[in-house]
Amino acid sequence: MNYVPSWHHIPANPYNPHAWIIGDPEVGPDCWIGPFTILDGSGGLRIGQGCHISAGAQIYTHTTVNRVITEGTMPTDRAPTVIGDFVHIGAGAIILMGTTIGSRSYVGAGSVVTQYSEFPDGSAIIGNPAKSRDRDSRR
Repeated sequence: MNYVPSWHHIPANPYNPHAWIIGDPEVGPDCWIGPFTILDGSGGLRIGQGCHISAGAQIYTHTTVNRVITEGTMPTDRAPTVIGDFVHIGAGAIILMGTTIGSRSYVGAGSVVTQYSEFPDGSAIIGNPAKSRDRDSRR
C-alpha cells in the first residue's frame, strides 16, 4: 500500500497515492492509474485489464446537477460507466457517467466524453465533445 500522509485527506488506494478513488470501482489487473486522477465508482465503474489512465483523467458515474438545481428535491443521478480491456485514457480526459468505451480504444488527452456515450472496440475518441475517429486517419 502506498503511504498517504494524514494531511492529504484522500483515501489510500493500491494504485497511486495521488489518485482519488470514490466508491468501489472494479479495476482489472495490470492497470496503471496516474496521479491526480479521479475514479468515481459511486454509480458503478468497471475498468478492464491492462488499461492506462493518465495523469489528471477523470471518470465519473454520477452527477449532482439535478439535485442542486431542484434545491435537493431530486436525487443525485447515477449510471454505470464501463471501460473495456487495454484502453488508454489520455492526460486530462474527462469521461462522464453512463459511458461505454470498447476494448483496445483510446481517449485523447483533454477530450470530454459526454454522458451516455457508447464507443465500439478499437475506437479513437478525440475532442470536446469527444467523437470517434478512424484510427488510421489520426496522423
